[in-house]
Amino acid sequence: MQESLAARGEPAAAGHIARHTDVADDLFLFKKVAWRIIPFLFLCYVVSFLDRINIGFAQLQMKHDLGFSDAMYGLGAAVFYIGYVLCEVPSNILLAKFGARRTFTRIMLLWGITSMCMMFVTKPAHFYALRFMLGIFEAGFFPGIVLYLTYWFPANRRAAVMSVFFAGVALAGVLGGLFSGWIMRDMSGVLGLFGWQWMFAIEGAPAVILAIVALTALVDRPHKAAWLTPAQQDRVAALCEEGQTPGQTPGAGHHGHGMLVALRDPRVYLFSFIYFSLTCASLTLNFWMPLMIRDFGIKDVVSVSLYTVVPNAVGAIGLILIARHSDRTGERRKHFAFCTIGGGVALAALTLHLASFPAMLAILSLASVLIFAALPIFWSVPPGYLPGNTAAAGIAFISSIGITSGIVSPWVIGQIRTATGSMDLAVYLLGGLLVISGLALMAGVRREDAVRR
Repeated sequence: MQESLAARGEPAAAGHIARHTDVADDLFLFKKVAWRIIPFLFLCYVVSFLDRINIGFAQLQMKHDLGFSDAMYGLGAAVFYIGYVLCEVPSNILLAKFGARRTFTRIMLLWGITSMCMMFVTKPAHFYALRFMLGIFEAGFFPGIVLYLTYWFPANRRAAVMSVFFAGVALAGVLGGLFSGWIMRDMSGVLGLFGWQWMFAIEGAPAVILAIVALTALVDRPHKAAWLTPAQQDRVAALCEEGQTPGQTPGAGHHGHGMLVALRDPRVYLFSFIYFSLTCASLTLNFWMPLMIRDFGIKDVVSVSLYTVVPNAVGAIGLILIARHSDRTGERRKHFAFCTIGGGVALAALTLHLASFPAMLAILSLASVLIFAALPIFWSVPPGYLPGNTAAAGIAFISSIGITSGIVSPWVIGQIRTATGSMDLAVYLLGGLLVISGLALMAGVRREDAVRR
């Protein structure tokens, strides 16, 4: 009887059913994990990005009220990134050592208080000092999220998860435009304070509140999650460890030594260059999109701000769909190359200066989709490629190098625009960087290391 069953393939069918059941159980399990940790982290990330970019809205009043020159303001805006770059690696090492709950609480509490203290700025020295401190305190939050997610999601699910956070950047831009403008306009003069002072006070407060909530809302590791059964805890931990270098677990190893090991790993520098190229392009869209739309022929300020919603909204939806497709297929390299090379070509197409405004807005939206989608796909690769004892330092180092584009890119583009009266040359340079970054990932990452099933 057993032989006849085997001949008919019954054991194989049973095995197929078991595998199907495992897949269904894992889908339910990671949905449960996602709903417990992603909404809160997403909210924290939106608040962090809002506190980072609200300085752009504050300048509409702040420079006039305090008598700051454009040079003073530009230096203060750039000082943030200096503190950010210096402290990202140490902050991520501390997260690996002390856990996400305490680390994220510290980060949000200090940056929230510092952001609120911006309301007391009266001279350039205050401005520079607080911006530098804000960079120090916020450093480590984003790379900390990347590292933290490696504890909870296996590599084949991370691109879709990361896409949610990059969609939050677009949401922060929309919220910033709505709330910051309203606060500065309608709160100006209340209790004798300027509108920008109220903006910093009101928008900095949520970070302080979220810091307190983080103490109870976050759990450092799956085995500490009371809302998972012991079997579920083991399953999450086991699947997350499968994509790591043999013998390592996420965040394992000697943390102080991990930084030195990371700095000797050539893959860290490859990923750093790729991320730098990506952030140059994405920050250009964030900072220069209103000016691009104005150059399309839209002169009314309100209309320009409304039209910026289109590329951001399309980009947010598109990046989630592309990242999910990358997760479903388990493929990274081709998806990344498609996004970066396609994004580079789309940026170059902006120099065509077509007479049709809808056509130009469509090209800008296409560039936004592809560039934004490349970010979560990229961040799904390094955590599974770096050995566990270098993951914390390596991820933070990659992020810190990439974020230097916040200093380099705006300055270079500004110089090019001042010298030529156009952004065409800058757009060509950014498009070229994107194409090179796509080819670099294809050449520098082996297929088997970028495909996690």
